[in-house]
Amino acid sequence: MTVRMLVDGRPGDTVSAQDRGLSYGDGLFETVSVIGGRAPLWSRHMARLAEGGRRLAIPLPDAEVLASEVLAVAAGMAAAVVRITVTRGVGPRGYAPPVASMPTRIVAAFPAPDLHLASEGVRLRVCDLRLAEQPALAGLKHLNRLEQVLARAEWADPSIHDGLLLDVAGRVTCTTMANVFAVIDGALVTPLLARCGVAGVARAEVLATIRTAQVRDLVLDELLRADELFLTSSVRGILPVQAVGDKVFAPGPVARAMQRHWRGLGFPLELA
Repeated sequence: MTVRMLVDGRPGDTVSAQDRGLSYGDGLFETVSVIGGRAPLWSRHMARLAEGGRRLAIPLPDAEVLASEVLAVAAGMAAAVVRITVTRGVGPRGYAPPVASMPTRIVAAFPAPDLHLASEGVRLRVCDLRLAEQPALAGLKHLNRLEQVLARAEWADPSIHDGLLLDVAGRVTCTTMANVFAVIDGALVTPLLARCGVAGVARAEVLATIRTAQVRDLVLDELLRADELFLTSSVRGILPVQAVGDKVFAPGPVARAMQRHWRGLGFPLELA
């Protein structure tokens, strides 16, 4: 399928070679699931984008403009993944941001992925790469994803669906594509993301739904003795973890309950 793309509101697929998103990764992005012309987590995406714009001091397009462009590129698609990219725009050589930024926005629609893994669960490996700590960027979905690129390059086995990422101190952070939840001694736990990692909108939905969930530091040994594990992703939904390396898990009641909640939001979901 040809990718449908708008650059600053016009059909096209090119940006300036001097764009700071290309030169420095100076920008933000959101990956939005659009189902039948509706984005169920739209308000959460816009809230995270606004927080990123505030922290990076990048002026953002009006949310209504983005909404209209998202619907335009996804028109006629039963299910689409729409990526919104906002860069600081074209600027002179050097790290110093321009005094007056003119951001570039790119809105592109892609086919939605196969969701069969929601039923059977996913296998993970523990990545060798360790995430660097940078509290100024922690939680944001900024354009510099080189850590994730290098981590994803560590395996080619198609039976491994994602890689678990630890930080430099050995704390569990996330996977290359998703956030992590564990049920430990009856409590739902997800890693604190104050030092690194992306705070996903699906993670935010789970935390808003299960108010008793704990957000705290979590080491690998503790994670591996959990009663159940699942991943959250705005694109792939709620995915039970069936194995981390040689440690085997079974889909549990909390993951299944969150899958039912996910379906209630309007997302498609195939359950066993």
